[in-house]
Amino acid sequence: MGVRSACTGEVARPRACNATPPCTPSPFSDTLITSMLDLNFVRNNLPLVEEKLRQRGLDPAEVLKDFGQIDAQRRQAITAAETMKAHRNRASEEVSRLKKEGQDASALMLQTKELREEIQGLEKAAGEYDTHLRGILSGIPNLPHASVPVGKSAEDNVEVRRWGTPPKFDFTPKPHWELGEQLGVLDLERAVKLTGARFAVYWDLGARLERALANFMLDLHTRQHGYTEVLPPYLVNSDSMYGTGQLPKFADDLFRVPFGENDLWLIPTAEVPVTNLYRDEVLEASRLPVCLTAYTPCFRSEAGSYGKDVRGIIRQHQFQKVELVKFAHPDTSYDELEKLTHDAEEVLQKLGLHYRVVTLCTADMGPSSAKTYDIEVWLPGQQLFREISSCSNFEAFQARRANIRFRPEGKNKSEFVHTLNGSGLAVGRTWVALVENYQQADGTVLIPEALRPFMGADRLTPKKF
Repeated sequence: MGVRSACTGEVARPRACNATPPCTPSPFSDTLITSMLDLNFVRNNLPLVEEKLRQRGLDPAEVLKDFGQIDAQRRQAITAAETMKAHRNRASEEVSRLKKEGQDASALMLQTKELREEIQGLEKAAGEYDTHLRGILSGIPNLPHASVPVGKSAEDNVEVRRWGTPPKFDFTPKPHWELGEQLGVLDLERAVKLTGARFAVYWDLGARLERALANFMLDLHTRQHGYTEVLPPYLVNSDSMYGTGQLPKFADDLFRVPFGENDLWLIPTAEVPVTNLYRDEVLEASRLPVCLTAYTPCFRSEAGSYGKDVRGIIRQHQFQKVELVKFAHPDTSYDELEKLTHDAEEVLQKLGLHYRVVTLCTADMGPSSAKTYDIEVWLPGQQLFREISSCSNFEAFQARRANIRFRPEGKNKSEFVHTLNGSGLAVGRTWVALVENYQQADGTVLIPEALRPFMGADRLTPKKF
């Protein structure tokens, strides 16, 4: 059995934005720069940031660019503006005194006017430097946690554990695309006719299997692991995509939907709407961790994947997934990552599917993650392990960008939460794993015991449509 989550299922209720700093910050606050890394942290820890970038296989000079110079110029402009404001205030007080005494204040008034114009120029320059820094900071990926193995590619990922054993067959196991066609439950040709490549049509028990898996996963996570189910919109605005880091970096991987004066986006995963539920909000510390789960379709353009996984339904433009999302206290977020990963693993354990867990190395992690575990299920029809869930701790990376905070008990100042998410699981890939692992010599596919109450059947049998 997997480790049960400590989530209570209690959901923090929406409230008015009372974030610190406020939603509309002052022009010269370092916290104004809504980035994924704190400006002060980068400024004060440049050698560490540079080393972490090198661990990710990146060139610090290309990522950081002229950060130090622009930051210094911005601070100089701010300091000069504040100094001149003090001079202007003293001059204004002197003008008032002279006028009360009936003396000529015209020279001093001209001086205050000149100071005001200089201040405006400095503020404009500081704003331009600020915009430049935003661009630099938004391009800096998250810093890998100290426990993440340093590596140059996926070959350097580290296996943590395995569960179960591969099934043994007295025949050559088939891949799911052959089984699905022979059973009459998976129709890729008609999907191409309807839409195009990388889409699928499920028939009869094939469709029911997809639905049964989703219901099985949701019941497990809500009834046993303590998650609260959410049904979010499947279209989100650009602010939501920015909040979780999909925009602007991964715009080419998304489906954009023109909508009036603004664009909407089809969600690539429920991570986006569920994480953004608390954008610009402050949660009470007593509610943490907030644990949510959602079943949604996911839409990805798969830019750059031409020629990869063209057979079957491993890499689709539309697929369904059950997502797990947590908002955690920074002190316990890595404990929550372990629990979330075990919650996802338990789905495979109950279905009797052989899998392994690997820790992604620094070069293979997504840019928003501080640490990621991939769960890879065994597919006998293809004789390989295939990722079925990716469980990540983003620390404050997304929360800083989306301005999601919590108020520590006994303190007035709020802090950023840590956000985590993982697939619990990718339903289509679980469908693939079941079909390939439970195939029989007579061409049927057995349904594991845990899933039969949701299926109303004990096996898939051939049928034509």
